[in-house]
Amino acid sequence: MKKTLLALVVAGFVLTGCDQKATPESPSQTETDTAVVVENQVQADDASTAEVPVTLPEIEQPEVAQPVADSAHSARNALDWDGTYTGILPCADCEGIKTELIVKKDGTFILTEVYLGKEDNIFEYEGSFNWNNAGNTIALPGAGDDSVQYFVGENQLFRLDQEGNRVTGDLADHYVLRKQ
Repeated sequence: MKKTLLALVVAGFVLTGCDQKATPESPSQTETDTAVVVENQVQADDASTAEVPVTLPEIEQPEVAQPVADSAHSARNALDWDGTYTGILPCADCEGIKTELIVKKDGTFILTEVYLGKEDNIFEYEGSFNWNNAGNTIALPGAGDDSVQYFVGENQLFRLDQEGNRVTGDLADHYVLRKQ
């Protein structure tokens, strides 16, 4: 009797939760198979006390769509990114690089870098910056020897490494320019 009740409960869950494609007018294959299994179990329990294994049909799992980034909302069009950003970036052979980056709505920039503790230490670059396809990173072509890129966040810019990745590790917090 307990097995019959268990089979009915399992069948109820299968019928109500897993078959989203079936219409009320026509039972699905899963409903038909489950009903046959439950009916056979009830008949077996009534006919004898022998154990009859209950096998439920395999249930097809629905595909789960991966979340897709909403291209309509990016740092480029959702944040107030234009303005002046400052900070002191790490330096391998000096005390730090005092950095000021002005980004303008017209797509131009002015980057001023002061190498602290060195002579001939001021460098200034001007030009037009480019957004990446995702609208979250700007590249400053012509700003120094390397390609300079910044990930755009809320009131801050994160200096990226030469491959365009966020800097990680102990010094990661030092690669941030804050909006003034």
